[in-house]
Amino acid sequence: MADIDLVLAPTDCSEESVRAAEYAVAVADRYGAAVHMLQVVEERVALGMEAGDLEAEAIAAQYNDFADDVDAMVADAAGVSTISHSSAAGFTSDRLSRTPGSVVLDTAEELDADFIVIPREAPSADPEETLGKAALYVLEYASQPVLSV
Repeated sequence: MADIDLVLAPTDCSEESVRAAEYAVAVADRYGAAVHMLQVVEERVALGMEAGDLEAEAIAAQYNDFADDVDAMVADAAGVSTISHSSAAGFTSDRLSRTPGSVVLDTAEELDADFIVIPREAPSADPEETLGKAALYVLEYASQPVLSV
């Protein structure tokens, strides 16, 4: 049996992210692991916050609603040891090499994640669906096992 202590679940609060969170909780439940939810902030929002056009509190409130739903899933999964949350901008005007995929992989390395569950979204014109563009990158370059749902 695999030794999984931490499951990383990147999210962008899309419907696909809800499904990925369900899978992340199920994997963590099966292995008695912890779950870490990573909110990846999309480009338009990150640039809006940098410019002062968007309030970070409003963005945080949206993510907190999503996080509350995930916390409720964890409460129903007796095998999940803990859940933690963080957020990161998937883009920044200061660093051109920063992408949603690189943010996910950097976070996985920093947290020493053993497994990644990422939503597989068809890239769309909707700028809020950030992770669709990142899933293939994560699948190709992750050193951990990856489940793309």
